[in-house]
Amino acid sequence: MKLPEHYDSDVLFFFDGRPLELSLYEALFRHMEADFPAASVKVQKSQISFYGKHLFSAVSLPVRRKKSWPEHCIVVTIGLSYQLESPRVAVAVEPYPNRWTHHVLISKAEQIDGELLGWLREAHTFAESKR
Repeated sequence: MKLPEHYDSDVLFFFDGRPLELSLYEALFRHMEADFPAASVKVQKSQISFYGKHLFSAVSLPVRRKKSWPEHCIVVTIGLSYQLESPRVAVAVEPYPNRWTHHVLISKAEQIDGELLGWLREAHTFAESKR
């Protein structure tokens, strides 16, 4: 995976004071690195973005937390051509016709499973098919 020059320090700064969220991200990143070796990562102020030719996923920290959400979690954002029908999806919006943005909360490493990784692979394929 293509990482920016200061990736490690940028990630530590992004998750400063949030060791549980950092450990969840690191677990997810290990899978992302294995599944998408040609992808690149960009650490930004509000999210960590994953790109092929185009953005296909991102990780962020909850900003507007609903009362029902776990206290410690990361938000995995996935773009697909259709709306996922799953109780795991915390929020889904259609910003453009046939382009759905899904936010999935991860509060335990066990939630980084085959279903989530399958959605990420679909998101990568969908993003790569865009012009």
